[in-house]
Amino acid sequence: MKIAIVSDTHGNFNNFKRVIYFLNKENIKIILHCGDIGSYDFLKESLSNFKGKFFGVLGNMDSDFKFDIEKYQKPPFILVKEDIYEIDIDKKKIAFTHFKDVAEKLAETQKYDLVFYGHTHKPWEEKIQNCRLVNPGNVCGVFYKPTFAIYDTENDKLELKILEKI
Repeated sequence: MKIAIVSDTHGNFNNFKRVIYFLNKENIKIILHCGDIGSYDFLKESLSNFKGKFFGVLGNMDSDFKFDIEKYQKPPFILVKEDIYEIDIDKKKIAFTHFKDVAEKLAETQKYDLVFYGHTHKPWEEKIQNCRLVNPGNVCGVFYKPTFAIYDTENDKLELKILEKI
C-alpha cells in the first residue's frame, strides 16, 4: 500500500490541490500530515475531492485551527491530533509529529519502523538504529521547493516527489 506524507501546507490551496490530484490519479488513499496545516476550512476544501483518509497533527502555526473530531469523521474522513500521531499501516509501525526533536525521541525508542516530521521545510532522511526518520519537505514552497513523500509499505520504498515534476 502506498501512503502520502506531507507537511507544512500553510494553507497553500493551489499546491495542496495539485498533491491531491496526483494522489487520486495514483490511487493513494492515505495522507499523513506532519503539521502547519493552515485552517480547517482550508483542509476541508482541499480534501473535498480526495478519495481517501487524512490523518494529521498540528504544528506551531496551527494555533487557530478549530476542529471538532466528532463532527468531521464523516467524508472527507479527517482525523487530527495535537502533537503525536501513532498508526499501524500494513504491519508498519509509524509515528508522526511536527518537530524534529520530538521525532528523534520517538525514533530512539525503537518502537517504530518510520517516524515522520515537518517544521524545517527541508526534505531529509536518516536512520536511527532500525528506524527511518523522514521529513517530506513542505508543500507550501517556502525556503525550498514544494515537496512531499510517497511510502510503499510493500517494498519499504520511500520516494520524494517534487511538486513541479508531477
